[in-house]
Amino acid sequence: MSVVAVIGAQWGDEGKGKIVDLLAQRAKAVVRFSGGDNAGHTIVNPQGEFRLHLVPSGIFYPETVCIIGNGVVVNPAVLLAETDDLNKHNVDTNHLFISDRANLIMPYHIVLDGLEEKRRGKGALGTTGKGIGPAFADKTARLGIRACDLLNREQFRSRLSTILELKNAILTKIYDAPPLSEEEIFLQYCAYGEKLAPFITDTSTMLRQMLSRKQPVLLEGAQGALLDPDWGTYPYVTSSSPLAANAALGCGISLKDIDHIVGVFKAYTTRVGGGPMPTELKDKTGDFIRERAHEYGATTGRPRRCGWFDAVAGKFSAQLNGFTDIALTRLDVLDVLDTIKICTAYQLDGQIIKHFPSDVSILEKCQPVYEELTGWKSATNDIRHLKQLPTQARRYISRLEELLSCPISLISVGAERERAIMARQIG
Repeated sequence: MSVVAVIGAQWGDEGKGKIVDLLAQRAKAVVRFSGGDNAGHTIVNPQGEFRLHLVPSGIFYPETVCIIGNGVVVNPAVLLAETDDLNKHNVDTNHLFISDRANLIMPYHIVLDGLEEKRRGKGALGTTGKGIGPAFADKTARLGIRACDLLNREQFRSRLSTILELKNAILTKIYDAPPLSEEEIFLQYCAYGEKLAPFITDTSTMLRQMLSRKQPVLLEGAQGALLDPDWGTYPYVTSSSPLAANAALGCGISLKDIDHIVGVFKAYTTRVGGGPMPTELKDKTGDFIRERAHEYGATTGRPRRCGWFDAVAGKFSAQLNGFTDIALTRLDVLDVLDTIKICTAYQLDGQIIKHFPSDVSILEKCQPVYEELTGWKSATNDIRHLKQLPTQARRYISRLEELLSCPISLISVGAERERAIMARQIG
């Protein structure tokens, strides 16, 4: 397998968790490299159904090392609750490690996230309210508190005191909100530190040792490429880069170490929160897809906006990330449709364009130009080989490969781990 990065190729929620869970059986390590607990990966395997927010999706394999990388912002309370829940379901978490360089989400991040979103009013970004954006902002502003700080109480107290003085000034003077207690936060996070200390370590060195032994590693992304703060639908984006280029940076290895980049696409398109989505279906078909696929956020429960596959955005994502393979998920959702559409271009002010605009005000005006294919009207859930798929389903897959200029190597036809078709070996 070597080193394989699994990247969300759309607006997130593509089914990366299932793909990582499936591929992890051959990996020595699985590493989350970006995001925070605003990402939710749903896993269905013989042990049950799980929703992971911070723990890597390889946790169900006891021999696989799972790492929360330096590129992730960690809410200790959420992480401990998640590991406790896994333990209650007889899932061992002693092979989980946290980068000592990972920044922590603090109580003031969550409070400020809610206040800032409320201030935006109708222009709200639709954040999860979990403090992710403010935590990454503090990381960049050099105001972050890192996992290693929990191992040194004196250093932690000093940093917390300095930072909280600023945060309380913002809370009280700008938002007219009550200040937060330094003592309460200090004691609370010291307690977290005691529980997490055995798992906090220099994970970059761990990974480099594995790579020197040629052991296979999976890098697990969060969110999707079209939410990247540089290349996504700004400002309706996330706060850390979900792109393949950030995979190495977010776990502490060299970019040259990555051998394969797998882009995960749904067989249709979904999006949560604000921002333009050219192929969104605000009709019975969109509602039907949402209910059939149960398209509700794993983290927030919010209904996802649903639409046809957007190959313009998809090609942009594929070029940006340099995908070597594509994993196509939720193909089975389309099994019952008479016709299926693919957006192959946009119409803008009477002109046909095939590029993905950088300006959201322009993207909002883009109307999809569709290519219509005949549906296959046949169940695919129990199919395990590409040649067994209905002819029209194979035609749909081939057309997506043409439009994205990348082979589709893995096809998911159901939520469970075993419901998958490996068209080509990955890694």
